[in-house]
Amino acid sequence: MTNILLEVCVEDAAGLRAAVNGGADRIELCSALSVGGLTPSPGLMALAGKLHIPVYAMIRPRPGDFVFDASDIDVMRTEIDTARSAGLAGVVLGASRLDGRLDVATLRALIDHASGLGLTLHRAFDLVPDFNEAVQIAVDLGFERILTSGGAKKASGGMDVLASVISAAKSRISIMPGSGVTLQTIDGLLSRLPVTEVHSSCSVDQPAHDARLVSLGFVAPSARQTDTQVVRLLKARLTAAP
Repeated sequence: MTNILLEVCVEDAAGLRAAVNGGADRIELCSALSVGGLTPSPGLMALAGKLHIPVYAMIRPRPGDFVFDASDIDVMRTEIDTARSAGLAGVVLGASRLDGRLDVATLRALIDHASGLGLTLHRAFDLVPDFNEAVQIAVDLGFERILTSGGAKKASGGMDVLASVISAAKSRISIMPGSGVTLQTIDGLLSRLPVTEVHSSCSVDQPAHDARLVSLGFVAPSARQTDTQVVRLLKARLTAAP
């Protein structure tokens, strides 16, 4: 038996309850998971700060790429301050150069501002042209972990790269597979990769309950929602891993 941690990404109060009730070890708190996650609202951060498990806030001020200008960085500093004031355990950061390499200067500025908070490097990592170089940068900057799908849309399609990245990390930093990690894919991942933590939305598809909301463009016909039972079953699968 081993202790593989389960991080669940959530975007609302219902997701927080489901993750906690299902036994998640840590929460990545976001808004707008449909675009890969953006910074959560101050109110949601304040609610999450009352939980008994660690919560890391996504710090991403807008959808689109991860190439941030000075105005973006100012916003991100304020968002980091909000996460700290809410009592959250850490933040999730990433920044790219135009060529896809990690933007070391921007990351260093954000990390300096986040002093005292835990640090996760998000999937901006999946855009880099040289994974080994990016691992070393993440280690040098002081990140605790890298969230990555191995450069693929789903982690199940990036197994070879994930294995190589874990090898390059040499236990200096945790490599946390994410994207498409589900009850259906977890066994294949665990059979190939010596991981200590995984990232999942643990969500199910929920149809909109009011056709009027759909017709007026307020909601999509269906949306993903964190599910307590899925969290519980995935955590049990991780706990039972050899």
